[in-house]
Amino acid sequence: MPTDCISYQKSGYFSKLIADYLDEKLEVKELYNHFPTIENFKNQIEEKEKNFNNGIKREILVSELEKQYINFEISELTNQNISLLKNNKTFSITTGHQLNLFTGPLYFLYKIISTINLCKQLKVNYPEYNFVPIYWMATEDHDFEEINHFSFKDKKFSWNAVSKGPVGRLSTKDLTAFFKVFKKELGSSNNAEYLIKLFSDSYLEHSNLAEATRYLANQLFGEYGLVILDGDSTDLKKQFIPYIKDELLYQNSNKKVLESIIKLNNYSIQVNPREINLFYIEDNLRERIIHENGNYKVNNTTIEFTEAEILNLVDTNPEKFSPNVILRPLYQEVILPNLSYIGGGGEIAYWLELKAMFDFHKVTFPILLIRNSVVLISEKQETKRSKLDINWEELFLKQETLIDLKTKQFSEINIDFSEQKMHLKKQFEALHEIVLKTDKSFAGAVNAQEKKQLKGLENLEKRLLKAEKKVHIAELERVIQLQNELFPNKSLQERKSNFSEFYLENGAELVLKLIKELKPLSMNFSIIKM
Repeated sequence: MPTDCISYQKSGYFSKLIADYLDEKLEVKELYNHFPTIENFKNQIEEKEKNFNNGIKREILVSELEKQYINFEISELTNQNISLLKNNKTFSITTGHQLNLFTGPLYFLYKIISTINLCKQLKVNYPEYNFVPIYWMATEDHDFEEINHFSFKDKKFSWNAVSKGPVGRLSTKDLTAFFKVFKKELGSSNNAEYLIKLFSDSYLEHSNLAEATRYLANQLFGEYGLVILDGDSTDLKKQFIPYIKDELLYQNSNKKVLESIIKLNNYSIQVNPREINLFYIEDNLRERIIHENGNYKVNNTTIEFTEAEILNLVDTNPEKFSPNVILRPLYQEVILPNLSYIGGGGEIAYWLELKAMFDFHKVTFPILLIRNSVVLISEKQETKRSKLDINWEELFLKQETLIDLKTKQFSEINIDFSEQKMHLKKQFEALHEIVLKTDKSFAGAVNAQEKKQLKGLENLEKRLLKAEKKVHIAELERVIQLQNELFPNKSLQERKSNFSEFYLENGAELVLKLIKELKPLSMNFSIIKM
């Protein structure tokens, strides 16, 4: 079956900034390097080739990946991709995501599949180069409440634990009780047995959340050559030492990002920079570093350093410094031979604030690509949609707007009073001409009467629409039911539902179908029939 689609701009789920980026508006042109087209990757490759020509960086990266994978079984393709990263003709395509429990919302899959598929497409167009898909695990995040749950068939499953430090280091030993509850919901089908084993092997057989997530992502996507990277590494952060010191001493990231924010004054700002965009981390601690009275303090603690002490700590223990949302992209691009970052609309919006900072540090700014977005629809739901004669642009509408639209379509009466309003306005045009020839006090009476009669027509139109909704209540309820199934809680399916719900119905075909159907550079919202 063909894949239907709707443009991101028409979907109504992307900000004005992202819509203008996709339309390549002049207002945002200077906030990115190259727009994501297959042709522009040639220039990006050439720029990154010059900017990332240090073989030692590649050796460190491969050595670290080999260490991180030491207790994991990996596919031949993933192993090959890790080795290829030593080669100067090899580049990465990267996506990043939090360590959401059991992948969290569906778009976790779409991010990684966009990354895998873009690498395939680039290899076809630029066969002399190699392209490696990388999933950057956000192991240093500390907002546990954002990741400790997922939704399955409209039920929220939450992991009740306490986490104060980097979530990647959080122990998974207390997930046994959670697993028992979730297991009951899955049933006993073959697909359920697979999900039960996948959850158990991921979380109950690994000691922390980073290892559990690596196992899970590797099981789902290892055969496609996905390489999973944890940036919480001493050896990787050693390469970032000059940038950490610059941040502590001069706060250039703050200055440069603020310059970009000024250029974005017509848009909503996604993130605002701190004076210092670094955290101090230990196993049970991740707190902001604050410059105060000449010293460096760790927020909400008694930890404090002089300038000399903190610079020495950067040299001896760079792993204690964690970049925040502003500096993490710079860290990523410093250590990776990366061409493109793939993310959701919110992520791309904050990346658009960062180019001036990258330029200052002379680090190549990656091509920014919106990940694939998807609505999955079953054959049964597609049959309902067809019978109700609803197109996809209509289904993406706000529910109230959709109901009004379908009521007018179902009704045998013309509910649009535009013609009557136009006729009324023409009648009052004649009265306005009389006003010009008589006392000015008459103008107020005419204007008031015009407003009153137009308002009366509008009220009649609303009352007729309300009456027709009652007449067509059965059809409208079917419309509402279908939209609620595809847009749970009046939001995007991909932001609410977990992949397990669809795997239960479709098994391995779920990932296979997504790999086959999704086109990363299409920049359309895909509707995929399962």
